[in-house]
Amino acid sequence: MTSVEVSTGSNDGDSEPGGYAAARLRLLTEKGRSGPPRRAALSQLTDAWLATLFAGAVEGSGVGGAALVAVGGYGRGELSPRSDLDLLLLHDGRADAGALALLADRLWYPVWDLGLALDHSVRTPAQARKTAGEDLKVQLGLLDARHVAGDLGLTTALRTTVLADWRNTAPGRLPELDELCRERAQRQGELQYLLEGDLKEARGGLRDATALRAVAASWVADAPREGLAEARRRLLDVRDALHLCTGRATDRLALQEQDAVAAELALLDADVMLRQVSEAARVISYAGDVTWREVGRVLRARSARPRLRQLFGGGRPGAPERTPLAEGVVEQDGEVGLALAARPEKDPVLTLRAAAAAAQAGLPISRHAVRHLAGTAAPLPTPWPAEARDRLVSLLGAGESTVPVWEALEAEGLVTALLPDWERVRCRPQRNAVHTWTVDRHLVETAVRASRLTRRVHRPDLLLVAALLHDIGKGWPGDHSVAGETIARDVATRIGFDAADVAVVATLVRHHLLLIETATRRDLDDPVTVRSVAEAVGSTGTLELLHALTEADALATGPAAWSSWRGSLVADLVKRASAVLAGAPADPEPAAVTAEQERLAVEAHRTGGPVLAVRARTDGSDEHEPLGVELLIAVPDQPAVLPLTAGVLALHRLTVRAAELRAVDLPDPVGGSVLLLDWRVAAAYGSLPQAARLRADLVRALDGSLDIGARLAEREAAYPRRRAAPAPPARVTVAPSASRHATVIEVRAQDVPGLLHRIGHALESAGVRVRSAHVSTLGSNAVDAFYVTDADGAALGAGEAARVAGQLESALGEVPGPA
Repeated sequence: MTSVEVSTGSNDGDSEPGGYAAARLRLLTEKGRSGPPRRAALSQLTDAWLATLFAGAVEGSGVGGAALVAVGGYGRGELSPRSDLDLLLLHDGRADAGALALLADRLWYPVWDLGLALDHSVRTPAQARKTAGEDLKVQLGLLDARHVAGDLGLTTALRTTVLADWRNTAPGRLPELDELCRERAQRQGELQYLLEGDLKEARGGLRDATALRAVAASWVADAPREGLAEARRRLLDVRDALHLCTGRATDRLALQEQDAVAAELALLDADVMLRQVSEAARVISYAGDVTWREVGRVLRARSARPRLRQLFGGGRPGAPERTPLAEGVVEQDGEVGLALAARPEKDPVLTLRAAAAAAQAGLPISRHAVRHLAGTAAPLPTPWPAEARDRLVSLLGAGESTVPVWEALEAEGLVTALLPDWERVRCRPQRNAVHTWTVDRHLVETAVRASRLTRRVHRPDLLLVAALLHDIGKGWPGDHSVAGETIARDVATRIGFDAADVAVVATLVRHHLLLIETATRRDLDDPVTVRSVAEAVGSTGTLELLHALTEADALATGPAAWSSWRGSLVADLVKRASAVLAGAPADPEPAAVTAEQERLAVEAHRTGGPVLAVRARTDGSDEHEPLGVELLIAVPDQPAVLPLTAGVLALHRLTVRAAELRAVDLPDPVGGSVLLLDWRVAAAYGSLPQAARLRADLVRALDGSLDIGARLAEREAAYPRRRAAPAPPARVTVAPSASRHATVIEVRAQDVPGLLHRIGHALESAGVRVRSAHVSTLGSNAVDAFYVTDADGAALGAGEAARVAGQLESALGEVPGPA
């Protein structure tokens, strides 16, 4: 063991807190020391200070037969800058309670005086042993017990008995520990995929690494050791940097802290740091999967031995049965392994055959088999043989059981060996709250989702491969769809698809965002919208595949990316594009005014005020998930109708999904012009407001007696939103050639109450008319599109469109206040 010297100054041996505090501060701010050397030095410095404290406390209290023991993380010598001090004051039971209390006070109060967190207990060896037997967390802490000061014999005896108890009770306690780890993972999620993971509590974090140490100490099973110590070190280094940057004892790697943590670690940026965290967590998670399977196998075997001895008369039972699953692949003892006659060096398809068999059977693939394949498997020729391609499709189409098999292949580098382009997306973070997964896991998850949609398409194989590759371009500069198309074309060729199929896969990857972005941000009644989609896709078969891929991609992204409303918009777009591809005209006649719309318009003209009609909308597939509410409003033609109506809806906490405006000229003898506004809205929470209340507020807003801007500002002041970090500024762009009849202006901004009201006011001030608005929200980001015209109903010129976009962007950059 390497000795770590700590230079701490003349007061280091003093029991006074000031000397320790100054030495501790010097150590933590010393630039030349970090990582394991600093943690070891901090533990040794703390040991020396506590030993001095203990000696003085023992002398002052008169207690003999006592020891100070470090447990948990401090016992392992893993003190981070803001770690708790986990201490056990161990005594032989001969001292009276008053003397023990005095001894404890003289130890604990100096620690508290320095503001250090302290987890402490005072026990005899028998009490410590009894508590460990009752509380698994206490037992885990005592497994790392380390002597600090006092009677070494007491500490040594406790360590011996605790370890013996742990090994004797392991068959009963290891399942309890496994369940504890599972429950924690369920609460905290998986560190390898989280954007703001807990370095300690999440699955694959430091607590899981500690649990693997406990399993190894039980002698029941041992964790795979390759890379495990390095993964633990990396997470501890990140936690140290997090403590130093925040000044707090936190283990959650919050988004706003990541840049500073990366800088403290001397890394290029936060993405590099997150990728390192993901890689480390992946090593620990996979080691946990393998270890807990082995624990289960060993414990099952132990429990079966007495019954087998009776059955076989004391003789030795045979080896577990090996059941063939595919050529060279067998199932044995709940895992998939290689047959005795398998020859990976002569069978290049064996890796994919074993993986597909495991996924289709819903079984894990054994670590021994994966390691053997990684070390000996022959490389696949280019292009792949048909069987290899079929086995890949079979693996991807297995559903949820694909994930653990894919993770096992990744752990030994087999995925990158099969698909070299995978390396750029492996463990790649997505610093966007909409995304649940890292890029590589998102691709696998999309394939899992696509496997449920294979009955909807004529070529399931193309759907599954496109799902696996659709974001493969995210490892390259520029538009990931464009880069991904080139990579997908190369991969599809390499794995053996013919030229026509390669073209389909490349098209799917290039346009995997086309349907969702067009459906939510464009006017589907505009002929240019539908024609552009049909031209990009090229055939009804490709459109069918793209529809399924769009749904699988959105479902795999996260809950904010898909809903019945989004699904209905995409389905409507697909239906229209299919008709165009089948030969229908792309320029349908404008929709006529319905009888209900005409009735509302006549009533609005007669009363001189707004008239409303509300109705729920569903697609008929799920009566419990309506697509929202359609709100029809007819108003006599006047300025600022859009922003004022949007403001009223915001006051009533209604989320706008889409809005369409049209002017209706009433026929004689009524005459006159009325604005019809068709809104799709949903309640942010609670129930929808009554139509009468909406109308009353709209009347007041239109006549100027209700100051919408002031009311929204008052509500914001009364209930301010908490933001972890400042939102990026709004961005406004003009979408070229998106429509022949209007100019399309896109707005990307932070989604806040009243945003549509502010945008409407800015467009009104710019002197343009809004024909329709298409609102899309992804997490905290709004991506809205506005079809605008000049006063005569014509599209804007390029210069005028740029002016309006700039004016709108400037307006959104201003702090909102009373209007």
